[in-house]
Amino acid sequence: MRTHRPGVLRAVDVGTTVTVCGWVAHRRDHGGVIFLDIRDATGLVQVVVSPGSPSFDTAHRVRSEWVLQVEGTVRPRPEGTVNSELPTGEVEVAADLVVVLNESEPPPFPLDDRRDIDEVLRLRHRYLDLRREPMQDHLRARARVNREMRAAMDAQDFVEIETPMLIASTPEGARDFVVPSRLQRGSFYALPQSPQLFKQLLMVGGFDRYYQIARCLRDEDLRADRQFEFMQLDLELTFADQEDVLEATSRAVLAAAEALRPGEVRDVIPRMTWHEAMERYGSDKPDVRFGLELHDVTEVFESTEFRAFAGAEAIKAICVKGGADMPRSRLDALTERAKSLGAVGLVWIRVREHQQIESPVAKFFDEAETIGLLDAVGAETGDLVLIVAGKRSMARSVLGQLRLDLGRPPVGEGGLHFLWVVDFPLFEGVDESGRPISAHHPFTMPHPDDIDRLESDPLSVRSQAYDLVLNGWELGSGSVRIHRPDIQQRVFSLLGIEPEAAQERFGFLLDAFRFGAPPHAGFAVGIDRFVAILEGEENIREVIAFPKTQSGTDPLTGAPSPIDPEQLKELGLRIIEKP
Repeated sequence: MRTHRPGVLRAVDVGTTVTVCGWVAHRRDHGGVIFLDIRDATGLVQVVVSPGSPSFDTAHRVRSEWVLQVEGTVRPRPEGTVNSELPTGEVEVAADLVVVLNESEPPPFPLDDRRDIDEVLRLRHRYLDLRREPMQDHLRARARVNREMRAAMDAQDFVEIETPMLIASTPEGARDFVVPSRLQRGSFYALPQSPQLFKQLLMVGGFDRYYQIARCLRDEDLRADRQFEFMQLDLELTFADQEDVLEATSRAVLAAAEALRPGEVRDVIPRMTWHEAMERYGSDKPDVRFGLELHDVTEVFESTEFRAFAGAEAIKAICVKGGADMPRSRLDALTERAKSLGAVGLVWIRVREHQQIESPVAKFFDEAETIGLLDAVGAETGDLVLIVAGKRSMARSVLGQLRLDLGRPPVGEGGLHFLWVVDFPLFEGVDESGRPISAHHPFTMPHPDDIDRLESDPLSVRSQAYDLVLNGWELGSGSVRIHRPDIQQRVFSLLGIEPEAAQERFGFLLDAFRFGAPPHAGFAVGIDRFVAILEGEENIREVIAFPKTQSGTDPLTGAPSPIDPEQLKELGLRIIEKP
């Protein structure tokens, strides 16, 4: 049907008779000569239909998005009409024959317009939206990321193995999507939140290195970086420790990043402990592309008479360079923002000449406190200092968010800054009964230096868990797994998981561990987020072919939708109306 694709024609093809197929991107009538821009997935080429052409009448009636087949000869564009911004801009096709393969109604939105288009309208007609150049670019970039990561895993002797989509429900922190069983009425499958348990079983089964591009599903609230369905590069290794996992994962993500953003990737991904990340950036997924780091000034005010600071567990501050001229309205807005995030208030200080400060609370600081504060945060004339006091966790998180509000660049700017965050806490707090709450899944191995404190001081115990962060987005998480029954039982006991409950929830994994489970560790990289960052998109829906809206609906297919009453009857289900 075609001999060439529109976007590949170049000056070397001049004189060649070609047949191209595609959609009409634009149609222009210039003094009787009709110009058609024919587009397919490779790009577009200009087609010229002269009045003497036997297909002139056909070309005269075509409209945007009609599907055409064009036969003609490639020739140079006339002098002065070369389009240097178009790969095919040096040539055009002089049409001998134009065949209409299909007509099209006028599209509901322009496919070449750079203006914002209502997202629901785009998703309702996603098949049209996919014809737009940005979407074509994003999905091709996504395919290349997958290809590069697969190649990197294959080169490291990983074996690609698929795991089931219909599994038993094993909650991992989010709600399962469940599927009713027709053959076992009243029983349900769950869709996997991750391949976690199956990949550990593969390690018990002797597959030394496993990976797959896995589809995972979680019934949780949606946002810009989260969908019900998501894809991840999932991997697991036996006889491996944290170093092995970080090395294997780094090779895969750096290869993919280099393919899409050459020259922007460092050979080695730096590391930072969870504690350092929280103290310096107020976040366990720090964006290190810009400064505004947090400073601990608790000691500066250890003898202060300022009541708002006296007795505070922690006093944290950031210095906004050149921010002293920030208007009072903006400072008031920042104060309200801090309060909405959990702070009692926000202290702001403008630094004037000769280390003089301007602030509603300046009168409460003595000279030593003022000098100590400015030295601690590196403040100079013209800077602005913001301070939050109270519980350490609160002060870090509030200033960490204000830091992002004030300085975070768009996701695609400032280069690619990967970061490994390591040594996460094993537990993230205690529940109402005083039991520790697992910060990860309950199979995460405690840090070897802290394991003796599991029962005596569980909240101080670090885990062998690690996250990969890119430009402030969490790309994925992983850990060294518990493979020893004695350690697993100690962790289960701390979490209040009795042996019977553990057997009910994880029995098939625990049973497998009785037959010589090797030490193993793994990781998973979120592909949607990874591609979004590489493509400079703030929303992962822009790099997914058929995403859901933020409310979880699909305007294209109408999902979720009611099902036929006969299907419900066959499954032994009935709908109970919500009160």
